[in-house]
Amino acid sequence: MKFFPGTGLVAGLMSLLIAGPVAAKTEQQQCLVIAHRGASGYVPEHTLAAYRLAILLGADYIEPDLVMTRDGQFIARHENQLAGTTDIADHPEFAKRRATRTVDDKEKSDWFSEDFSLAELQQLRARERLPEIRPANTSLNDLFPIPSLQDIIDMVREMEQIVGRTIGLYPELKSPAYFRDRGLDPEGALVAELKKNGYQGPDAAIFIQAFETDSLQRLNKLTDMRLVYLIGYDPDDPETADSQLSDAGLRQLAEFVDGIGVAKYGLLIPRDAAGNLKSENATDLPQRAHRLGLLVHAWTFRAENEFLPANLRSTGPNTALGNSLAEHRLFIEAGVDGLFTEQPDIARAACDNAPQQQDAKD
Repeated sequence: MKFFPGTGLVAGLMSLLIAGPVAAKTEQQQCLVIAHRGASGYVPEHTLAAYRLAILLGADYIEPDLVMTRDGQFIARHENQLAGTTDIADHPEFAKRRATRTVDDKEKSDWFSEDFSLAELQQLRARERLPEIRPANTSLNDLFPIPSLQDIIDMVREMEQIVGRTIGLYPELKSPAYFRDRGLDPEGALVAELKKNGYQGPDAAIFIQAFETDSLQRLNKLTDMRLVYLIGYDPDDPETADSQLSDAGLRQLAEFVDGIGVAKYGLLIPRDAAGNLKSENATDLPQRAHRLGLLVHAWTFRAENEFLPANLRSTGPNTALGNSLAEHRLFIEAGVDGLFTEQPDIARAACDNAPQQQDAKD
């Protein structure tokens, strides 16, 4: 079933509940649908509403980005700066806590999660992060509170009863070294909270992801839950990714992670000089990773023209939806095992209609 945002959140949810949830594949089958920050193409990201909708649209996993509070708890935000995705600027009681700090080598002036307790942050309400591209989502601004990790886990358990299947969790530790430098323990705190909620072992419906190898190596010593290394692509520094994703680099990663989460264009199917995406340009990264037992998950799929390659855009403005279904299918054909997507209904349709792929380049 396709969810059409024009029908409105309430109407869309009601139609899904009446018709029943979209079926999801078992994890033994290729092509996991990973809801990137929830169904964030339709609802402001990192809200329980976005995660619930993603599950109803057939997501196998929901992906919360996790930052830490002053009292060592986790909330779901893309970064520890709060002004861009919450109403914190409208809270005069917090005005004096605006600060300037360096996070991930960039100076930021903002309100920072680590300066607030969980109780204080749960007074805030979420706002759309991309209002220019997703203006319809702004009608839902200030409706939803900021969820904690425990809130998300409780919601997952509730939704599992509703849809009758296991829902996976795919948390990302954001800027863990930064939080360690501030006296917090993101890796230890995360493993403890997950274990408290029954997540243990390599067969648990969970992946823990991070961009920092040091954080993943710490996690590897603390848990046998599955770990995923995230790697982006910088066209000004392609050598770094090339080195990490060489055969030797992959062998090193396979010593402490179970999979890689990869920037789709630079590392899986490069766009050509005209900005087009073509299957013949696919790299052999999935096949080489698979030979070492590593899963390959591609990020991030977004359906708006703003984010699509030239040959898959529709006529109309950047906010219009293009042929994202075809884009998802190209990466499935290239051999990836999972898709980080902000429109889970589109990814579900692509996965459900895709033949089981073999590593043809082996």
